[in-house]
Amino acid sequence: MLKRLQDAAAYLNEKINGLRPQIGIITGTGLGDITALMGLMHRIPYSHIPHFPIPTTESHRGNLLFGETRGKRIVAMEGRLHAYEGYSPDEVTFPVRLMSLLGVKHLFISSAAGGLNPNYEAGNFMAITDHINFTGLSALCGPNLELFGPRFPDMSRAYDRDLIRTAEKIACQQGIHLHKGVYIGVLGPNLETPAETRFYRNSGADAIGMSTVLEATVGVHCGMRILAIVVITNVNLPDCMGETSLEMVIDAAKNAAPALALLWNNIIAEISV
Repeated sequence: MLKRLQDAAAYLNEKINGLRPQIGIITGTGLGDITALMGLMHRIPYSHIPHFPIPTTESHRGNLLFGETRGKRIVAMEGRLHAYEGYSPDEVTFPVRLMSLLGVKHLFISSAAGGLNPNYEAGNFMAITDHINFTGLSALCGPNLELFGPRFPDMSRAYDRDLIRTAEKIACQQGIHLHKGVYIGVLGPNLETPAETRFYRNSGADAIGMSTVLEATVGVHCGMRILAIVVITNVNLPDCMGETSLEMVIDAAKNAAPALALLWNNIIAEISV
């Protein structure tokens, strides 16, 4: 794994002429608008990067973008990877470790999520304050990569509290009500049954999705400060469940994407790196 990561980093460093990105951004389903606000310097297809996995999910492009936003150097993923595509946890989190090798210290994650909290509505935003990993997977299993972090990383503050406060302040200025809540990550790709929905809600989760927890855990292992904001694309109420399709999720995410992109842009302007 370390050799594959070093190969990929060497390739990218040659392509980007030694640019040291400060912030890494992972965009989720239908949420790639933030990349349009970048002063783009390099767009590198995943397929050109040694050992880099290729997304297979609809709406996930396969490019790594380098540029600047609000005076900060950025590397952003156009398209992410999921375990339900058949990728191992190491492959899903390969980009996060690669970002760490490139110099990234702040990791911003966006994703589409189903709402479990009955007070949420489709189109709402939620900052993740904590997560439950219900995937049964971890990218930290196996030999520890000491270059990145300790064998047993502490997860008591996985999501940076100062960054969450900054996000709340910026959201208020934009007239956005930013919920705060717990995200539960599941393997997928099937959506939840009513009984599962009730179980997940009773476990303390406010939103559910098929990403984020593996990347966030590896980000913590790498010593990154993490902020994750999800778009609630639908609300699952177990006693009156409606049918949900990928197309519905993508449409809801795309409708919310411009506001989320502006929110990220203004958060980036506010933070110190």
